[in-house]
Parts: sequence; C-alpha cells; structure tokens
Amino acid sequence: MKNGILVVISGPSGAGKGTIVGRILKELDNIGFSTSMTTRNPREGEVDGQDYFFVTEEEFKKAIEEDAFVEYANVHGNYYGTPKSEVASRLGRGMNVLLDIDVQGAMNVKKQMPEGVFIFISPPSMEELRARLEGRGKDSTEDIERRLKNAEGEMKLIDEYDYHVVNDDLDTAVKKVKEIIIKEEIKEGSSHDAISGN
Repeated sequence: MKNGILVVISGPSGAGKGTIVGRILKELDNIGFSTSMTTRNPREGEVDGQDYFFVTEEEFKKAIEEDAFVEYANVHGNYYGTPKSEVASRLGRGMNVLLDIDVQGAMNVKKQMPEGVFIFISPPSMEELRARLEGRGKDSTEDIERRLKNAEGEMKLIDEYDYHVVNDDLDTAVKKVKEIIIKEEIKEGSSHDAISGN
C-alpha cells in the first residue's frame, strides 16, 4: 500500500483556512483531518478530541519532552501542536493527512517533512482581513490588533510555500485547493514516505 500525502494549509488568522478545510474534508475522499493539541480554552461548540485535544500547559510540556509532536508553537499565548503518532498512523494507512496550522507551525513541519504539500491561504487585503476578524465576533479588540500585526509578518513567508491561494471568493479558493491536492496525489504517487511515529 502506498503512503498518503501530507497537506499543510496555513495563513493568517481570519483568512478562512478553517472554512476551506471543512469543505475539503467534505468534498474529497481519502483525506483526514489531523487533530491538533492545544492549551487554549474550547470555544463554544468545540468538542474535545474532535476539534482539538484540549490539555493543560503541564500536559502539553510533558508531551514536548517526550518528542510527541511533528510541530508545536506558542501562538497568541497558547500552545498548539500536531501529535506525531496521529499523522504517522494515517499516512501509513495510505490516507492523505490535512493539517490546518498557523504559519509558525507550518515552517516547523517543513523542516521535518519537506516532502509535504504546503499551501498558503491569504485574504485579498489587510483591510478585508480586519473586517473578517471584527465580523466573526470571536476576538477582543486587543486580540484583533495582535492577529493583524502577526498577519503582516506571516504574509512575508508566502514564498516558503509550494502554493499560494487568495481567498477572495470561497468557492473559487476551495476549487483551487482541491485541484492542488488531486494534482499532487497523482504526481507523487507512492514516493512519499510516512514519518516514524516513534
């Protein structure tokens, strides 16, 4: 059995990554979402073990010591990480794995797994990003300003990615990401190696 491919989708907070990822998971077969671990509190409607593995900072740091992550980062004051065992077992079973992670985390994954497919999702403009962040009503004014400042730095790393998709129109952006994944699956065939879960 051939191994699956690792698809990493990232971009600034508010660029629409989560919405695009949700559509990809519904519309493409043989691709699974790798659940991340975080120390942040669950948002309304989020389910532990499905949206994230919600843990304490102490538990997270223990997992770091045990080298349990493909990547981890401290973002907006909270830890986020991708469990190595989850990614390895899925790739080994021939499933494509989708990671929806921040830019800092994506760069860490690229160091460990450069064979992955890295897709940057950006908003059409910083003005539009501000409007989206304010419109979703999830973040305080301070959070929004911090996310916008982070976004400016994140946008400078677009060239580190294999693909750049501007989320101007959601349907068009989803279509482009799906086409990238299908193309990479055909191109790579069985050349991808799964990472070790040890």
